[in-house]
Amino acid sequence: MPESVQLVCLDMAGTTVEDGGAVLAAFHEALPVAGFTPGSPEHAAAVAYALETMGQSKIAVFRVLTRGDEDRAARANQAFEQAYARSVAENGVAPLPGAADAIERMRAAGRQVVLTTGFSPATRDQILDELGWRDLVTLALSPVDAGRGRPYPDMLLTALLRTGTESVTRLAAVGDTTSDLLAGHRAGAAVVAAVRTGTHTDTDFATVPHTHILDSVADLPDLLNAYDGALV
Repeated sequence: MPESVQLVCLDMAGTTVEDGGAVLAAFHEALPVAGFTPGSPEHAAAVAYALETMGQSKIAVFRVLTRGDEDRAARANQAFEQAYARSVAENGVAPLPGAADAIERMRAAGRQVVLTTGFSPATRDQILDELGWRDLVTLALSPVDAGRGRPYPDMLLTALLRTGTESVTRLAAVGDTTSDLLAGHRAGAAVVAAVRTGTHTDTDFATVPHTHILDSVADLPDLLNAYDGALV
């Protein structure tokens, strides 16, 4: 029988964090390092792949684009991280409307909230410091903390273990990409919800398993309260 949600795992960029398109801009800066000439068909295809795989571990994306050339992938990933960090430092980041309030409401309801991201720990922590969110969430995880990034379920299952959550039937996974939804589905989460504030659309979401589509993370506390109420 389903149980009330104890643990909520939220993606960062596009779900809880607004970065003004800095992720894609950083990819554009890194692609020449990976060997893609701007204006070429190969560069266009690489950009399309970057959009398709938003939410996944960035080093994993570059490994695919460079056909397993670990040196090029590592240099491109470093260029991406540096470009993104520079953007955060120069332009800042902001919470998406209602995100901080939603997290506070969920924690007040007794739920633990964990942020997950495809960024490295250094970039992730820079964003948390910029937002002042260190104490707002229970935990924040990057792929290196768990083993594999999305669409694998590793970060979600690591969050479950580290928070002492009883079962995947008490887990909610929320994000703005198909990779987020696939990870939630593969983890066995009770709630796998998409939000419309990021890269992917309802058409994209329809290609992968999920339980809900929300306009934004601000709608999540009410959804979870209703979900818990339906179990009574």
